[in-house]
Amino acid sequence: MKMIFFKYSSSLLSFIFLILFSCQQQSDLQTLEKSIVAEFEEEEGTFALAFKNVENGEELLINAQDSFHAASTMKTPVLMELYKQAAAGKFSLTDSMLVKNEFYSIVDSSLYSLSVDDDSEPELYSMIGSKRTIADLAYDMIIVSSNLATNILIGLLDAKKVTQSMRDLGAPDIQVLRGVEDIKAFEKGLSNSTTAYDLMAIYEKLATGQVVDERASEEMINILFDQKFNEIIPAHLPDGVKVAHKTGVITAVHHDSGIVFLPDGQKYVLVLLSKELGDFEKGTERMAKVSRMVYDYVMEQ
Repeated sequence: MKMIFFKYSSSLLSFIFLILFSCQQQSDLQTLEKSIVAEFEEEEGTFALAFKNVENGEELLINAQDSFHAASTMKTPVLMELYKQAAAGKFSLTDSMLVKNEFYSIVDSSLYSLSVDDDSEPELYSMIGSKRTIADLAYDMIIVSSNLATNILIGLLDAKKVTQSMRDLGAPDIQVLRGVEDIKAFEKGLSNSTTAYDLMAIYEKLATGQVVDERASEEMINILFDQKFNEIIPAHLPDGVKVAHKTGVITAVHHDSGIVFLPDGQKYVLVLLSKELGDFEKGTERMAKVSRMVYDYVMEQ
Protein backbone atom coordinates (compact mmCIF):
# COMPACT_ATOMS: atom_id res chain seq x y z
CA MET A 1 0.00 0.00 0.00
CA LYS A 2 1.39 3.35 -0.97
CA MET A 3 1.62 5.96 1.82
CA ILE A 4 0.83 9.56 0.93
CA PHE A 5 2.34 12.36 3.01
CA PHE A 6 1.27 15.97 2.94
CA LYS A 7 3.57 18.86 3.68
CA TYR A 8 2.11 21.83 5.48
CA SER A 9 3.75 25.20 5.91
CA SER A 10 4.33 26.42 9.45
CA SER A 11 1.95 29.32 8.82
CA LEU A 12 -0.84 26.95 7.76
CA LEU A 13 -0.29 24.78 10.83
CA SER A 14 -0.36 27.84 13.04
CA PHE A 15 -3.63 28.89 11.44
CA ILE A 16 -5.16 25.44 12.00
CA PHE A 17 -4.09 25.41 15.66
CA LEU A 18 -5.49 28.92 16.09
CA ILE A 19 -8.86 27.81 14.70
CA LEU A 20 -8.93 24.76 16.96
CA PHE A 21 -7.97 26.85 19.99
CA SER A 22 -10.64 29.43 19.21
CA CYS A 23 -13.30 26.73 18.86
CA GLN A 24 -12.31 25.22 22.20
CA GLN A 25 -12.29 28.65 23.85
CA GLN A 26 -15.75 29.39 22.48
CA SER A 27 -17.01 26.06 23.77
CA ASP A 28 -15.57 26.81 27.22
CA LEU A 29 -17.20 30.26 27.21
CA GLN A 30 -20.58 28.75 26.32
CA THR A 31 -20.20 26.32 29.20
CA LEU A 32 -19.44 29.21 31.54
CA GLU A 33 -22.48 31.10 30.28
CA LYS A 34 -24.78 28.13 30.91
CA SER A 35 -23.36 27.70 34.41
CA ILE A 36 -23.84 31.39 35.25
CA VAL A 37 -27.41 31.46 33.91
CA ALA A 38 -28.17 28.40 36.04
CA GLU A 39 -26.81 30.19 39.10
CA PHE A 40 -28.93 33.28 38.43
CA GLU A 41 -32.03 31.15 37.94
CA GLU A 42 -31.59 29.74 41.44
CA GLU A 43 -32.22 33.16 42.97
CA GLU A 44 -35.30 35.38 42.96
CA GLY A 45 -34.44 38.53 41.08
CA THR A 46 -33.21 39.87 37.75
CA PHE A 47 -29.49 39.72 37.01
CA ALA A 48 -27.13 40.98 34.32
CA LEU A 49 -23.48 40.29 33.62
CA ALA A 50 -20.88 41.76 31.31
CA PHE A 51 -17.36 40.32 31.16
CA LYS A 52 -14.47 41.33 28.93
CA ASN A 53 -10.94 40.00 28.92
CA VAL A 54 -8.83 43.08 28.26
CA GLU A 55 -5.95 40.92 27.01
CA ASN A 56 -7.71 39.08 24.17
CA GLY A 57 -11.05 40.87 23.72
CA GLU A 58 -13.13 37.84 24.71
CA GLU A 59 -16.48 38.83 26.19
CA LEU A 60 -19.60 37.34 27.72
CA LEU A 61 -22.89 39.24 27.90
CA ILE A 62 -25.98 38.12 29.83
CA ASN A 63 -28.94 40.55 29.87
CA ALA A 64 -26.27 43.16 29.29
CA GLN A 65 -28.53 45.62 27.46
CA ASP A 66 -31.26 45.57 30.13
CA SER A 67 -31.70 48.83 31.99
CA PHE A 68 -31.13 48.99 35.76
CA HIS A 69 -31.33 51.76 38.32
CA ALA A 70 -27.70 52.82 38.45
CA ALA A 71 -27.62 53.33 42.23
CA SER A 72 -24.06 54.33 43.19
CA THR A 73 -22.43 52.86 40.09
CA MET A 74 -23.13 56.29 38.59
CA LYS A 75 -20.36 57.67 40.79
CA THR A 76 -17.69 56.21 38.49
CA PRO A 77 -18.96 58.28 35.52
CA VAL A 78 -18.93 61.32 37.83
CA LEU A 79 -15.29 60.56 38.73
CA MET A 80 -14.39 60.28 35.04
CA GLU A 81 -16.03 63.60 34.22
CA LEU A 82 -14.25 65.20 37.16
CA TYR A 83 -10.86 64.19 35.78
CA LYS A 84 -11.88 65.25 32.28
CA GLN A 85 -12.84 68.77 33.37
CA ALA A 86 -9.76 69.07 35.56
CA ALA A 87 -7.58 68.13 32.57
CA ALA A 88 -9.37 70.81 30.54
CA GLY A 89 -8.29 73.39 33.11
CA LYS A 90 -11.73 74.20 34.56
CA PHE A 91 -10.38 73.63 38.07
CA SER A 92 -7.63 71.79 39.89
CA LEU A 93 -8.25 68.68 41.94
CA THR A 94 -6.42 70.44 44.76
CA ASP A 95 -8.95 73.31 44.77
CA SER A 96 -11.27 73.46 47.76
CA MET A 97 -15.06 73.54 47.78
CA LEU A 98 -17.56 74.52 50.44
CA VAL A 99 -19.22 71.51 52.01
CA LYS A 100 -22.95 72.21 51.87
CA ASN A 101 -26.17 70.27 52.15
CA GLU A 102 -28.49 72.22 49.86
CA PHE A 103 -29.21 71.02 46.35
CA TYR A 104 -31.68 71.81 43.58
CA SER A 105 -34.24 69.31 42.28
CA ILE A 106 -34.10 68.80 38.52
CA VAL A 107 -37.92 68.92 38.51
CA ASP A 108 -38.55 72.47 39.70
CA SER A 109 -35.24 73.75 41.13
CA SER A 110 -36.63 73.55 44.65
CA LEU A 111 -34.10 72.99 47.43
CA TYR A 112 -33.64 69.66 49.14
CA SER A 113 -31.13 68.25 51.60
CA LEU A 114 -29.66 64.84 52.31
CA SER A 115 -30.17 62.93 55.54
CA VAL A 116 -27.06 61.75 57.34
CA ASP A 117 -29.01 58.63 58.34
CA ASP A 118 -29.34 57.58 54.68
CA ASP A 119 -25.69 58.11 53.80
CA SER A 120 -22.96 55.50 54.10
CA GLU A 121 -20.44 58.21 55.06
CA PRO A 122 -21.65 60.41 57.97
CA GLU A 123 -18.35 62.13 58.77
CA LEU A 124 -18.58 64.65 55.92
CA TYR A 125 -21.77 66.09 57.45
CA SER A 126 -19.72 67.35 60.41
CA MET A 127 -17.76 69.47 57.92
CA ILE A 128 -20.76 71.39 56.55
CA GLY A 129 -19.81 75.06 56.33
CA SER A 130 -16.10 74.33 55.97
CA LYS A 131 -14.04 73.45 52.90
CA ARG A 132 -12.68 70.21 51.49
CA THR A 133 -10.54 69.62 48.42
CA ILE A 134 -12.14 68.31 45.24
CA ALA A 135 -9.76 65.33 45.35
CA ASP A 136 -10.90 64.44 48.89
CA LEU A 137 -14.56 64.72 47.89
CA ALA A 138 -13.93 62.42 44.92
CA TYR A 139 -12.20 59.89 47.17
CA ASP A 140 -15.12 59.96 49.63
CA MET A 141 -17.59 59.57 46.76
CA ILE A 142 -15.90 56.38 45.56
CA ILE A 143 -14.44 54.46 48.47
CA VAL A 144 -17.24 55.02 51.01
CA SER A 145 -19.90 56.05 48.48
CA SER A 146 -20.61 59.43 50.10
CA ASN A 147 -23.88 60.81 48.74
CA LEU A 148 -23.10 64.26 50.07
CA ALA A 149 -19.75 64.39 48.27
CA THR A 150 -21.44 63.12 45.10
CA ASN A 151 -24.05 65.86 45.06
CA ILE A 152 -21.49 68.57 45.74
CA LEU A 153 -19.40 67.34 42.78
CA ILE A 154 -22.38 66.98 40.43
CA GLY A 155 -23.23 70.61 41.22
CA LEU A 156 -19.73 71.50 40.04
CA LEU A 157 -19.75 69.33 36.92
CA ASP A 158 -23.34 69.31 35.52
CA ALA A 159 -25.01 65.90 35.18
CA LYS A 160 -25.68 66.42 31.45
CA LYS A 161 -21.96 66.73 30.79
CA VAL A 162 -21.35 63.49 32.68
CA THR A 163 -23.81 61.68 30.42
CA GLN A 164 -22.33 63.17 27.26
CA SER A 165 -18.85 62.08 28.26
CA MET A 166 -20.15 58.53 28.71
CA ARG A 167 -21.46 58.68 25.13
CA ASP A 168 -18.00 59.74 24.00
CA LEU A 169 -16.55 56.69 25.79
CA GLY A 170 -18.87 54.32 23.93
CA ALA A 171 -21.65 53.95 26.50
CA PRO A 172 -24.95 54.66 24.72
CA ASP A 173 -27.35 54.03 27.59
CA ILE A 174 -25.88 55.32 30.85
CA GLN A 175 -28.03 58.21 32.05
CA VAL A 176 -26.76 60.49 34.80
CA LEU A 177 -29.69 62.82 35.25
CA ARG A 178 -29.29 64.07 38.79
CA GLY A 179 -27.70 63.86 42.19
CA VAL A 180 -28.72 61.48 44.95
CA GLU A 181 -32.01 61.59 46.87
CA ASP A 182 -33.84 64.03 44.60
CA ILE A 183 -37.22 62.70 45.72
CA LYS A 184 -39.31 64.86 43.38
CA ALA A 185 -37.35 63.52 40.41
CA PHE A 186 -37.62 59.95 41.69
CA GLU A 187 -41.39 60.25 41.98
CA LYS A 188 -41.54 61.32 38.34
CA GLY A 189 -39.43 58.37 37.24
CA LEU A 190 -36.34 60.50 36.65
CA SER A 191 -33.56 58.28 37.97
CA ASN A 192 -29.99 57.54 36.96
CA SER A 193 -29.79 54.32 34.96
CA THR A 194 -27.26 52.03 33.37
CA THR A 195 -26.72 48.73 31.59
CA ALA A 196 -24.08 46.13 32.28
CA TYR A 197 -22.75 46.66 28.76
CA ASP A 198 -22.24 50.39 29.29
CA LEU A 199 -20.38 49.95 32.55
CA MET A 200 -18.20 47.33 30.86
CA ALA A 201 -17.45 49.77 28.04
CA ILE A 202 -16.28 52.60 30.30
CA TYR A 203 -14.23 50.32 32.56
CA GLU A 204 -12.52 48.83 29.52
CA LYS A 205 -11.51 52.35 28.47
CA LEU A 206 -10.24 52.95 31.99
CA ALA A 207 -8.30 49.67 32.02
CA THR A 208 -6.57 50.61 28.76
CA GLY A 209 -5.69 54.16 29.84
CA GLN A 210 -8.18 55.88 27.55
CA VAL A 211 -10.21 57.89 30.06
CA VAL A 212 -8.71 61.38 29.71
CA ASP A 213 -5.19 59.94 29.42
CA GLU A 214 -3.03 57.15 30.80
CA ARG A 215 -1.98 59.07 33.91
CA ALA A 216 -5.53 60.14 34.81
CA SER A 217 -6.79 56.60 34.21
CA GLU A 218 -4.14 55.25 36.57
CA GLU A 219 -5.07 57.77 39.26
CA MET A 220 -8.75 56.84 39.02
CA ILE A 221 -7.91 53.13 39.19
CA ASN A 222 -5.88 53.75 42.35
CA ILE A 223 -8.92 55.40 43.95
CA LEU A 224 -11.15 52.49 42.92
CA PHE A 225 -8.65 50.05 44.45
CA ASP A 226 -9.50 51.52 47.88
CA GLN A 227 -13.20 50.61 47.67
CA LYS A 228 -14.48 49.69 51.16
CA PHE A 229 -17.50 47.62 50.05
CA ASN A 230 -16.25 44.27 48.80
CA GLU A 231 -19.17 41.84 49.07
CA ILE A 232 -19.46 40.91 45.39
CA ILE A 233 -16.60 40.90 42.86
CA PRO A 234 -13.65 40.56 45.28
CA ALA A 235 -15.46 38.50 47.93
CA HIS A 236 -14.23 35.03 46.93
CA LEU A 237 -11.14 35.93 44.93
CA PRO A 238 -7.72 34.81 46.21
CA ASP A 239 -5.13 37.01 47.88
CA GLY A 240 -3.00 38.80 45.34
CA VAL A 241 -5.94 39.62 43.07
CA LYS A 242 -6.71 43.34 43.07
CA VAL A 243 -10.06 44.84 42.10
CA ALA A 244 -10.66 48.47 41.14
CA HIS A 245 -14.42 48.77 41.44
CA LYS A 246 -17.56 50.64 42.47
CA THR A 247 -20.68 49.15 44.00
CA GLY A 248 -24.28 50.34 44.14
CA VAL A 249 -27.03 49.55 46.64
CA ILE A 250 -30.67 50.56 47.02
CA THR A 251 -33.72 48.56 48.08
CA ALA A 252 -33.65 45.09 46.40
CA VAL A 253 -30.77 46.25 44.17
CA HIS A 254 -27.09 45.37 44.48
CA HIS A 255 -24.44 46.05 41.83
CA ASP A 256 -20.69 45.79 41.41
CA SER A 257 -18.56 46.87 38.47
CA GLY A 258 -14.85 47.17 37.88
CA ILE A 259 -11.52 45.82 36.72
CA VAL A 260 -9.89 42.66 38.08
CA PHE A 261 -6.08 42.65 38.06
CA LEU A 262 -4.40 39.23 38.26
CA PRO A 263 -0.92 38.69 39.73
CA ASP A 264 0.46 37.67 36.31
CA GLY A 265 -0.51 41.03 34.79
CA GLN A 266 -3.73 39.94 33.10
CA LYS A 267 -6.84 42.00 33.69
CA TYR A 268 -10.50 41.74 32.89
CA VAL A 269 -13.61 43.85 33.31
CA LEU A 270 -16.58 42.42 35.18
CA VAL A 271 -20.01 43.95 35.80
CA LEU A 272 -22.72 42.29 37.90
CA LEU A 273 -26.10 44.00 38.26
CA SER A 274 -29.25 42.92 40.09
CA LYS A 275 -32.74 44.17 40.85
CA GLU A 276 -35.97 42.87 42.39
CA LEU A 277 -33.95 40.67 44.75
CA GLY A 278 -36.14 38.43 46.86
CA ASP A 279 -33.36 37.91 49.39
CA PHE A 280 -30.71 40.62 49.34
CA GLU A 281 -28.03 38.63 51.15
CA LYS A 282 -28.52 35.47 49.09
CA GLY A 283 -28.55 37.48 45.86
CA THR A 284 -25.31 39.18 46.87
CA GLU A 285 -23.67 35.85 47.68
CA ARG A 286 -24.87 34.41 44.36
CA MET A 287 -23.16 37.21 42.44
CA ALA A 288 -19.98 36.76 44.50
CA LYS A 289 -20.02 33.09 43.50
CA VAL A 290 -20.43 34.04 39.83
CA SER A 291 -17.46 36.39 40.14
CA ARG A 292 -15.34 33.46 41.30
CA MET A 293 -16.62 31.36 38.39
CA VAL A 294 -15.43 34.04 35.95
CA TYR A 295 -12.05 34.20 37.69
CA ASP A 296 -11.65 30.41 37.51
CA TYR A 297 -12.52 30.48 33.80
CA VAL A 298 -9.90 33.14 33.05
CA MET A 299 -7.25 31.24 35.01
CA GLU A 300 -7.97 28.01 33.12
CA GLN A 301 -7.53 29.54 29.67
